[in-house]
Amino acid sequence: MTDWLSKLGFGLKKSSSKISNGLSDIFTKQKIDSQTIDSLEELLLTSDMGIQATTKIINNFSIRKFDKEIDNRSVKKALADELTQILKPCEQEFKINKPQNAPFVILMIGVNGAGKTTTIGKLAARLKDKYQISFIAGDTFRAAAVEQLEEWGKKCQIRIRKGTSGCDAAGLCYDALQEAVKEKDDVVFIDAAGRLQNKIGLMDELKKITKVINKVIPQAPHAVILTLDATTGQNALAQIKTFKEAAQVSGLIITKLDGTSKGGILVAMAQETALPVYFIGVGEQLDDLQPFNAQAFADSLLGID
Repeated sequence: MTDWLSKLGFGLKKSSSKISNGLSDIFTKQKIDSQTIDSLEELLLTSDMGIQATTKIINNFSIRKFDKEIDNRSVKKALADELTQILKPCEQEFKINKPQNAPFVILMIGVNGAGKTTTIGKLAARLKDKYQISFIAGDTFRAAAVEQLEEWGKKCQIRIRKGTSGCDAAGLCYDALQEAVKEKDDVVFIDAAGRLQNKIGLMDELKKITKVINKVIPQAPHAVILTLDATTGQNALAQIKTFKEAAQVSGLIITKLDGTSKGGILVAMAQETALPVYFIGVGEQLDDLQPFNAQAFADSLLGID
């Protein structure tokens, strides 16, 4: 856990530097006044925490009692407490509850470029010693996604089912899931397409895939996980809304937090969607994808050691 905390702190360096430097500039007086509060509000908004979360934090922060000597650490600790309260409901463990005589089906969704296929590989690598896993390459229009999934399959010795380029994804899922049941797989990852430029087509395809999955395995998919790229900032909220219209999103995975100063977007997501955040990614390595911890994230975001 200590190694991961170090990685988390380093991975959130761009975000925490922006916030820490901003706090140092704001809290130069011993007294918190209206100007200080206004400046703090602006900092939180520009850190992608969103209007709802920022308003809640400012309201609670304004009524806090501080010692006469206000220092950066006490301010950071107070803000970390506020962030943790908002983030804590999203800290939920991802569990595999395998149904009897059928695999646990995980439908992975997200726009192209969010890191969805890589995330599938990383999750499968975490689970492969405990479960028999298979992949379904449902992103049939993007050859690179299929090839990437094949690479993870070879690396982790996981069977992958793919179709011809541009084939019907729902039909592929139907056949592949029947095979997964026959092979007695424990977990199946379905890599779905994420072509947001055609919103209606995306929604129709996801609805069709979900319907087909349910025909083969009742009550499946058992998890619908949306992968989001943190570098998109507030646009991530719009993506959540779009995908929730197309599928019953059960949880989120946030990637590329190390490449952005917009780490505050998790706070906005927590406040405005309340969806579980199962994992966060702060780098390219396999162990750079870890379960989300609200307190650790809040402390790292504010640069608290």
